[in-house]
Amino acid sequence: MQKQYTFFDLIKDVFEELKTPLSPDEIWEKAIELGFDKKLGSSGKTPSATVGARLYVDVKENGEKSTFVQVSKHPSRFILRGTLKTEEIESKIEKTEEIEIKKNNESNYNERDFHPLLVKYVKENAHFHCYTKTIYQENSVRKVKGANEWLHPDLVGVYFPFGDYSTETTKLQKSMNVNAIKLFSFEMKKHLDYSNLRQCFFQAVSNSSWANEGYLVCLRINNDSDFRNELQRLSNAFGIGIIKLNANDIHDSEIVCPARYNENIDWDTLDRLSEDSPDFRKFISDLTEDIALGKVKSNYDKVISDEKFESYLKDKKIIK
Repeated sequence: MQKQYTFFDLIKDVFEELKTPLSPDEIWEKAIELGFDKKLGSSGKTPSATVGARLYVDVKENGEKSTFVQVSKHPSRFILRGTLKTEEIESKIEKTEEIEIKKNNESNYNERDFHPLLVKYVKENAHFHCYTKTIYQENSVRKVKGANEWLHPDLVGVYFPFGDYSTETTKLQKSMNVNAIKLFSFEMKKHLDYSNLRQCFFQAVSNSSWANEGYLVCLRINNDSDFRNELQRLSNAFGIGIIKLNANDIHDSEIVCPARYNENIDWDTLDRLSEDSPDFRKFISDLTEDIALGKVKSNYDKVISDEKFESYLKDKKIIK
């Protein structure tokens, strides 16, 4: 009987082929390029996380007898034991880091190009089912430099209960002063790693206090276990949720860390946003009108249809 091909085999094959330090995410990317992923019976929803788990467990449990060596922590990179000398490993790491920085800074698309990905995801996801509006910072009132910094989220959203509850239930909620409407704040970033974690995270903290739930949304997130632990710690401490969008299958996007629900809206910040941003002011006006009508009649960000979605991703070079 033929032995089943495992993630452990896949990791070894990638290292034997490339002979360079790699992170779990990079190992999985190279495995796909080399076709090793097709040998697996099943890769699961988060294969790069599985790769990372196999590496961390092997290194931790077996120590110097481990098949692999962890050569750096931020980000975590590994190599097959005995493959390279120390000076060769350091040179390889420096070169890889330079490529990674260039990849993050010189993407073919900008942050606004993937706003429609979030718009589609949160409209069709059961947790959100919300309408969104892009907030253009360049439309805001011009003030002294720094006055509006970190004030505006990239997108705002609202969940209406109209389609989920009957007219009678909605009327009862209103008479009992029960508010089923939710407000969301979304800060968008192309990538998230140690180099920008705190700046991005506290930017999201700063511009989401007016909402019931605030989120930091990314296409790529460092899969290093220490990094993910720090991300979870910050989320627990400040209540900001983390969303990782999957461009290849938007419905398979992941809420990495759930947001803490905030019942106490920061009305002062909401009022400040309305004064400074015509886009936000229009959003508040529209949702107020829709609440009064008991149905959605206002114009929010357009949701791209499934038929046109893949073409959009290719046009913007978000996927090849």
